Amino acid sequence: MNLFSPIKLRSLELKNRIVLSPMQQYSSKNGIPSNWHLVHLGSRAVGGAGLIMTECTAVSEEGLATLSDVGIWNNEQKNAWKNIVDFVHEQDAKIGIQLWHAGGKGSLKHPNERMKPLSDDEGGWTVKSSSPTEMNGVIPQELTVDEIQELKEKFVNAAIRAVEAGFDTIELHAGHGYLFHQFYSAVINKRNDEYGGSLENRIRFLVETVGKVRREIPDGMPLLVRISAVDYLEIPDAWTLDDSLVLAKILKENGVDLITASGGGFANVSKDRVFPNYQVPFASTIKHQTVIATGAVGMITEAVQANDIIVNDDADLVFIAREHLRDPYFALHSAIELELDTEIPWQYKRAF
Repeated sequence: MNLFSPIKLRSLELKNRIVLSPMQQYSSKNGIPSNWHLVHLGSRAVGGAGLIMTECTAVSEEGLATLSDVGIWNNEQKNAWKNIVDFVHEQDAKIGIQLWHAGGKGSLKHPNERMKPLSDDEGGWTVKSSSPTEMNGVIPQELTVDEIQELKEKFVNAAIRAVEAGFDTIELHAGHGYLFHQFYSAVINKRNDEYGGSLENRIRFLVETVGKVRREIPDGMPLLVRISAVDYLEIPDAWTLDDSLVLAKILKENGVDLITASGGGFANVSKDRVFPNYQVPFASTIKHQTVIATGAVGMITEAVQANDIIVNDDADLVFIAREHLRDPYFALHSAIELELDTEIPWQYKRAF
């Protein structure tokens, strides 16, 4: 087994273990993916990645982080995504969509404007979260129980549109300080109802949403979840790897097929804790202690490094982020370096 070994999750077969990791492009209007997204995602499919993941895609307008993020809460967005899905499929690659709600980390300006909070005149909106805990200098409103129920349905409706658009898999983004994470981490969640307090209560929103989505998508379609395995905070309420192990077991029981193990979201990680493979142990621990497939992330930039993760059975998929920005053909170049077979698009064979 190596980086170019095929893998099957439910009915989805991937030609290799290389995944284009979700990365926000901030290049959308009205949540509609643009030609930029077609080229960004399509070129990595041409470049040989087995699975192409969209950037985090909002399930509702108020779920955006910025006005330049993509969404799939209406049919115009769905139809634009279908064009991209079709092109990726033409390249013998598979494509997944990452569904997401920013929660209290929403209503922000474009990164070129330092992602400061939007004013009302600039199109800003009232952000809501598990609790009125300050994030990004803003104190969000607390979601009511009725609003939580409505949000679950928005994830379900987005998942249904994703299936209609032809996506091969769906990932719920439950990490990086976004809405699901704002519920399961006690750093943010200070509720005292059935969605707060105990770990069982804090993970309830995510687990219930997983169950609803699982029931609405085809049985053969794998369901993925990205989590922050740790908060990277040395405080009593911080989420820990032990908490993630509990969550992973419950997610598996509710029909999740793979967990991408990332980290952080509420604070900057100190530079001394960031190094090649720094988050791979999260994926390995979750994989072996809960017997669920995992995806590894975190400063994975080289072919041998990525291959070793699979050979050593630390994870089942390797999510390549920034190196894919530097090299859209990372997979093709990796196959050559590792002296492993992979299919090269006929249009490019003269160069390889």
